[in-house]
Amino acid sequence: MANFDLTRRLTTDEGGKILLLVMDGLGGLPLTPDGKTELEAAHTPNMNAIAKTGSLGMTIPVARGVAPGSGPAHLGLFGYDPLVYDIGRGVLEALGIGLRVGDGDVAVRGNFCTLDANGLITDRRAGRISTEEGEKRIALLQNIPVDGATVEVRAGEGYRFAIVIRGAGLNDDVLDTDPQATGVPPLPARAKSPAGERTAAILNQWIAGATERLKGHEPANGITLRGVASDPALPKYSDVYKLKAACVAVYPMYKGVSQLVGMDIIHTDMHDTVQDEFNKVAQIWNDYDFVFCHVKYTDSRGEDGNFDGKVAVIEEVDRALPTLLGLQPDVLIITGDHSTPARLRSHSWHPVPLLLHAPETAMPDRATAFGERECMTGALGQFPAADLMPIALGHARRFVKYGA
Repeated sequence: MANFDLTRRLTTDEGGKILLLVMDGLGGLPLTPDGKTELEAAHTPNMNAIAKTGSLGMTIPVARGVAPGSGPAHLGLFGYDPLVYDIGRGVLEALGIGLRVGDGDVAVRGNFCTLDANGLITDRRAGRISTEEGEKRIALLQNIPVDGATVEVRAGEGYRFAIVIRGAGLNDDVLDTDPQATGVPPLPARAKSPAGERTAAILNQWIAGATERLKGHEPANGITLRGVASDPALPKYSDVYKLKAACVAVYPMYKGVSQLVGMDIIHTDMHDTVQDEFNKVAQIWNDYDFVFCHVKYTDSRGEDGNFDGKVAVIEEVDRALPTLLGLQPDVLIITGDHSTPARLRSHSWHPVPLLLHAPETAMPDRATAFGERECMTGALGQFPAADLMPIALGHARRFVKYGA
């Protein structure tokens, strides 16, 4: 991981430009023992071409055997040890959709779900309703009264939303209400310690009001809450890395985690294509030292168990890649935050393939394509994702020599 004290001492304001392209959930598995992963099966002539002159490796997002959420996985890529900086998803989601999370506030990410007549969850994502339908449900949830606090709620993408609780004596030490299963009811909010009891009581009061208002509004007639969190006051990119950094992403959560580390958030639309995102990177390229660009749907297709769909997203990225290559970044990194094999339909613990393209500084290995098996034998080896930023800064020649 980035040693922030050391990094502050060694990093300079001068050096090359860094572009980090993250295909969410990129890592995969073959459907049969002798088959290919999604990345290996994809037709990716542009990635394969730079793999031949670059260096490949595999990252471990959090720890061996641990399947990470997207929040900690991205923190790792940004150089923050996710086991030290443990951030709930609520603050990421809330910031990403424009909610203010002030000192002492508590933010929570919510999902609409489908409940049957007995109050049991039949669909954890409410049939993946559209954002328009989600906004209609959010209109029903405004101004639900709770004792001694206020709750602001705003729609996210599709079935997602976020709330921010404001009041005295709040604490984020509260468990999720999402049971991560169907055929069971949503869980009540439970405090993990006495400090979280007031917040849990407010959440349960708000949940009761929300559930009552959503009756008869199938398929989104229930809610679950995840990632109760407050602002962790993370060290910022401009301080520890001396980088002017920007984020191009369409999903709120990734804007949220980028905002927490001090990146400028570039305006995007939920309907932006991969090519649209890359065009926006090109538009701002001259104004920044570091640009993070995020592609979501590799992860979504993996969670849906759609192997061919995930392959298609990877191929879409490859077709648009010349737009980024044309910017001639000094350091281009292509990777994922975690693995989401279509075979497993979920995030997994498998190491994540990574391609480093730094023509002036990288030692090419013997790779002939960008894929898991090639990355397993690549020059970078297997390393913690939190080591990525120091590697990128080194290749960008943004470190001075350590010691005499």
